Amino acid sequence: MTAAVAVDLGKTGCRAVLWSDGAGPAQDVHEVPGAPGLAADNGVALARTAVRAAVLPLLARQPSLRLAAVCVGAAGAASAPDAARELAGLLLEDLPADEVAVTSDAVTAHAGALGGRTGVVLAIGTGSVAIGIGDDGSYARVDGWGPWLGDEGSGAWIGAAGLRAALRAHDGRGPDTALLAAAVARFGDPDRLPSAVGRDGNPARTAATFAPDVARAAAEGDAAASTIVRDAATALGEAVLAAARRIGGDDSLPVTVTGGLTGLGEPLLGPLRSALTDSPRPLRLRPPLGDPLDGARLLALDASAPHEPHVARVRRTTSLPNVPTPPATPPALA
Repeated sequence: MTAAVAVDLGKTGCRAVLWSDGAGPAQDVHEVPGAPGLAADNGVALARTAVRAAVLPLLARQPSLRLAAVCVGAAGAASAPDAARELAGLLLEDLPADEVAVTSDAVTAHAGALGGRTGVVLAIGTGSVAIGIGDDGSYARVDGWGPWLGDEGSGAWIGAAGLRAALRAHDGRGPDTALLAAAVARFGDPDRLPSAVGRDGNPARTAATFAPDVARAAAEGDAAASTIVRDAATALGEAVLAAARRIGGDDSLPVTVTGGLTGLGEPLLGPLRSALTDSPRPLRLRPPLGDPLDGARLLALDASAPHEPHVARVRRTTSLPNVPTPPATPPALA
């Protein structure tokens, strides 16, 4: 039997799933810790390690499968296309696949959410980016600039804003807020908060873990938290509207919101819907048809999708490598 592997490599987690002969996905999605992004220092090596840890156990369970293609949607690939192509080449050395494709996790999110068709997809997780693809092939990428230059409204952005509000309250520079008690409960002594956020080497990911606390405080009426979540929704709405303007057209445009941050629910999604009503072009909000793994599978098997100009794809010209033996106990999800 032939098979394809889809990988969703984010900054928080790396998920992989194996499909065979066009059937539905395997029962389990294998997940391990993610990587800081292809544009980060040592980003390619860290991404390679994460993908191998996620994929090799799947292949070991079904050694008779012929692996036709692997597609990885990787955080940071949009701003580091050379790194994306390098990662594709390295994974072709590591995995017994005929072909490996690497693209941005935002591109796989777009392909999955809209079934490979055109429109705007807002992908929000640790980071945030809006991707628009128009009927004429036009392409727009809005934000996704990483935690220090952009990703406005993302989980890292909301979490960091909440921690700053907590520290202002701790210092006496800002108003009292429930965020201070929430930060203490999650991270401990406020005086040690900077080291706590940076201790695992991925402060954006750590800050994003505080986003649910901010949304919870907002839902309970905390003023500081409510302002942060409203500002996040405004920033995310601006990204969608910018993407819609840049891909042009006059007809109503499908828009889908996807990603882990949608789990914050109405405290974020309610004001986001309101922000999108200001669009001069009609926007049709619709639920996603699939997730980034569905998009990676689609792009693994179809090089004719409108996303292809943004995919680094390498094909094998030599014999297949032996399947490496995965560790006895694959890394668990952090």
